[in-house]
Amino acid sequence: MAAVTDKCYQAKPHEIERDWYHVDAEGQVLGRLATKLATVLMGKHKPTYTPHVDTGDFIVVTNAEKIRVTGNKANTKQYMRYSYHPGGLRITPYQEMMEKNPDRIITAAVRRMLPKNAMGRRLLTKLKVYAGSEHPHQAQNCQPFPMEKV
Repeated sequence: MAAVTDKCYQAKPHEIERDWYHVDAEGQVLGRLATKLATVLMGKHKPTYTPHVDTGDFIVVTNAEKIRVTGNKANTKQYMRYSYHPGGLRITPYQEMMEKNPDRIITAAVRRMLPKNAMGRRLLTKLKVYAGSEHPHQAQNCQPFPMEKV
C-alpha cells in the first residue's frame, strides 16, 4: 500500500515566471472583464497558484474609454472618495469619470475584486490601463489575453 503524503506544491517568489498580456477593452462589459483581469493578476489561472505568494501576470489594458456597462449603470453608477475630513465626501458620476479618467473605471473595478490587504495593493501595480490604443510597453512583447482560459 502506498504511503499517504501530506505535501502539496508551494510556489516560491524566486521561481515565478510572469508573462505580459494585452487586453483590448473595446466593447467589453466592465464587470465581466474585471473578474478575468483580477483572476490573472492573482495567478489563479496557473496550476502553481499559491494564495500567499504573488504568482500573477502583468496586464496591459488599452481602449479603456470604449468599455461598456449594462443596464442603467451608465446613468446611476457613482464613484465615491472621502478625504477623512468632515464634509470631505466627493461623488463622481459614471459619465463624468468616463470623460475625465476612463482608465480609473477599470482600475477601480479590479481593485474591488482583489484581496483587501498589502498583497492586493501590490497585485494592482501589475495592472496598466490606458484610455487610448497606444501603450509604452512594446518592449515586453505582450501576448494576447487568454479569455477562454480564464
